[in-house]
Amino acid sequence: MGALWHPFSDMAAVERDGEFVLARGEGAYVWDEAGTRYLDATAGLWFTNVGHGRTELAEVAARQMSSLAHYSTFGDNASRPALDLAERLVGLAPVPGSRIFLTSGGSDSVDTAAKLARRYWVEAGRPEKTVVVGRQKAYHGMHVAGTALAGIPGNREGYGDLGPRTETVGWDSAEALRETVERVGPEKIAAFFCEPVIGAGGVYPPPEGYLTEVRKVCTEYDILFVADEVVTGYGRIGGSWFASTRFGLEPDMVTTAKGLTSGYVPMGAVFVAPRVAEPFFREPGTWLRHGYTYSGHAVAAAVALANLDILERENLVQEAARLEATIARELGPLADLDAVAEVRCGTGALAAVQLVEPALAPRLVLALRAAGVATRAVGAGAVQISPAFVMTDAQVRELADGLRAGIARL
Repeated sequence: MGALWHPFSDMAAVERDGEFVLARGEGAYVWDEAGTRYLDATAGLWFTNVGHGRTELAEVAARQMSSLAHYSTFGDNASRPALDLAERLVGLAPVPGSRIFLTSGGSDSVDTAAKLARRYWVEAGRPEKTVVVGRQKAYHGMHVAGTALAGIPGNREGYGDLGPRTETVGWDSAEALRETVERVGPEKIAAFFCEPVIGAGGVYPPPEGYLTEVRKVCTEYDILFVADEVVTGYGRIGGSWFASTRFGLEPDMVTTAKGLTSGYVPMGAVFVAPRVAEPFFREPGTWLRHGYTYSGHAVAAAVALANLDILERENLVQEAARLEATIARELGPLADLDAVAEVRCGTGALAAVQLVEPALAPRLVLALRAAGVATRAVGAGAVQISPAFVMTDAQVRELADGLRAGIARL
């Protein structure tokens, strides 16, 4: 009996069937402890944007650890890597002049944005604006606020009342958002959280014009628009650093993590537009009593800077755009298979292969391992495709062949 309690797991089944133990990675491949190679279809968990085995990042981490691993950034404390990273991110921000709040990961980023949205309205003299709105199928991390906000009911079951008050609207209808705003009252709603591409809920690209329309609704009713780009940020949207830039959203806040360090160390960041940040920077005396022990972690910040260097030096944001087209070309035809209901793709280096019989998805994951592909089930009966940006077109064809072979094994 192992001691490790796995996240998102049926531990009795894990103990019965054993664990899938990975030992190393290189580029778009990973190997298990037995030495078997797998094409990594998920980039770890949406995050290994620059690929596995980047010794450059390990060396940067070692150098920073040897000088200063970390020191609290509370109050006026700082480290040079944290300061430099914030300045670097401002240069990439979808909204010029944004402020950067550094976190330990995506769930931290979402909780930070949820609290900051409500606190902003207190500073603006409108403390009654407390309700946060999310979408069906959406995933916003697993802290209390993100769990309450998300549109995946199974993730909320068994925890009781999580609070604060949240509302959930249809994932694909701007009109549904408008109707909810008018029913609840815009004077009560603090923020709308929106994944530009729904990730863990099943990889659902936005319907044509949807993002523009929901942004207009938020502007019209004076509701903060929060783009959850934990998945889509740092190039995964393809061709742009952020989906907010690609779609011209000008969000009030952007939550990020994953690709910031390509998962080499845990880190996240919240981009806060000038409008929301201004009350906290206007004059001394306004405290934001929020933060984390590892906010601005010096090693993580140093690695993030080096990771951004790799993304820029190797033009990997454009490579993600190449993958968008290649994935659609190579995986799209899988929709013709009898077992496949649809293939959702076409917006970034992201896709999902949806099965006709959703209950077969866990079996397909195992069949794909036998065919040399490592992935996981997402949403209601789909498998996730979110490769490292270094995956070649030939490897995407290898992925398509592996998917065909795995589906045939069912």
